[in-house]
Amino acid sequence: MSEKTKPQAEKTQERKPIAVIAFGGNALLRPQDHGTQEEQFTLTWKASRWLVEIIHRGYELAIVHGNGPQVGNIMIQIEEAITKIPPQSLDVAVAQTQGSMGYMLANQLRNRFNEEQLKKEIACVMTEVLVARDDPAFETPTKPVGPYFTSYRANLLMQEEGWQMVEDAGRGWRKVVPSPKPLEIIGSAMLRRLISDGAVLVAGGGGGIPVYRDVGGYLRGVEAVIDKDYVASILARNLEADLYIVLTQVPMVAENFGRPNQRWLRRLPASKAREMLESNQFPPGSMGPKIRAALEFVDATGKEVLITDQEHLKKALAGQAGTFIVADGEVETATLD
Repeated sequence: MSEKTKPQAEKTQERKPIAVIAFGGNALLRPQDHGTQEEQFTLTWKASRWLVEIIHRGYELAIVHGNGPQVGNIMIQIEEAITKIPPQSLDVAVAQTQGSMGYMLANQLRNRFNEEQLKKEIACVMTEVLVARDDPAFETPTKPVGPYFTSYRANLLMQEEGWQMVEDAGRGWRKVVPSPKPLEIIGSAMLRRLISDGAVLVAGGGGGIPVYRDVGGYLRGVEAVIDKDYVASILARNLEADLYIVLTQVPMVAENFGRPNQRWLRRLPASKAREMLESNQFPPGSMGPKIRAALEFVDATGKEVLITDQEHLKKALAGQAGTFIVADGEVETATLD
């Protein structure tokens, strides 16, 4: 049978574009909330509205969520129950948030799909992420996690448990843990198959469960947290994503943010983003990791990264809002609506 006469069904189906989105845990648990399950389900339902917009734009979707407030609450529960229940380690607490937040996302996305008559499966994957046991971050823990303690309690914990703790702006003492760079997402081939099969993927929650390989090659959990933006960037590359979306608290990236000469940026070439990063325009504790993760994706793939907030996501997907970090070209400025 000639190529021209082959049945249409035998032709290879064209691959749909893939988008990976990363957003913080405060999208599902805000500082002003009481933290009840009902509040979190309501916020997840609202999040499903802007997540489904990505699917409506024709993308297969992978979701990476943060877990800062959620894992902090688990650590408060651990501290309050310390005399009754043996405490669990931070890697297990991260796994707990992957399960609970994955359930809420899957539940409310399914409800949204039912409302909009979308036929999509959802896969929430417990995700381990490999780090190096000799990463310098383990020598200098810097990431505050969990509850605030009095100085008396903090001193006891440092002496008895060997914790490293810091005083946090007069609000109390907090445990600090390492934040090593992610090297590899365990099980990436399976994640690619799930996306290829058309599933909405929830993976790498909270930056993934941090694990390292011991001398025997066995995976061991470790007390650490991994930046979700770096993991989302790796996932986007592993999935050969066409678009990497970073949701933030601002609608666009700004040059000279908060200064009289501030300007909002619609298109930001990688070279200019790197120059701004090196001149300390992006603080390490907020926009810095997001820009670094974006540059890693752009440098590796030549594709775009969209940075915006949830209110402007729909317009940004149409190219009418947000900031697009691109491989090359000219800086394009914009004004807020």
